[in-house]
Amino acid sequence: MFSKSAGINILSLARFFLFGARDVWFVVALPVFLQQALGWRFWEVGGFMGLWVIGYGIVQGSAPALRRSWGQSAPPGVKAVEFWSGSLTAIPALIAIALWREAAHPGIAVVVGLAAFGLVFAMNSSIHSYMILAYTEAEDVSLNVGFYYMANAAGRLVGTVLSGALFLVGGLQACLWASALLVALAFAVSTRLPMPPRQLSTQATDGSRA
Repeated sequence: MFSKSAGINILSLARFFLFGARDVWFVVALPVFLQQALGWRFWEVGGFMGLWVIGYGIVQGSAPALRRSWGQSAPPGVKAVEFWSGSLTAIPALIAIALWREAAHPGIAVVVGLAAFGLVFAMNSSIHSYMILAYTEAEDVSLNVGFYYMANAAGRLVGTVLSGALFLVGGLQACLWASALLVALAFAVSTRLPMPPRQLSTQATDGSRA
């Protein structure tokens, strides 16, 4: 059932938690909150969610160019996975705190927070997709990528179910705290990732030349 590669198994588990963290508040809780609590109309909710998905896709597709513009010319590695998942952990928690403390209008807190979440989440997702190929041998690409996206789908399913259940119990704030917890689990799992074989061999070659 599992891959022969420890890196792929660990990355797939991190992917499971990462996409669960998105859908636990994005799929059910957020649109219901926008309509019920903020009084948005159906087309406003649908248009906003659609624009978010488009923006997320643009950022994800532009991730390599964005990394180069930030001076990161080397391929992403384990540290990049840890950095972006660690950064993402804080965002849903900050949105939940802002709603709880009424630090800003709920609409502003949610819209600004969701934009930040989408940006950092897209970087996470893009780097995950690069890393799965970095761990995969040429003859096992379809098997390993399929296993990885199975974990992705499982995380989305769990997140969707929890989104509705937690919203009924504790509203959007409960879903946001669950999101923060799931991203924290993705970060914790990511700390166990081994260095990809190609990067390890390159490091060994560079060391032998020194």
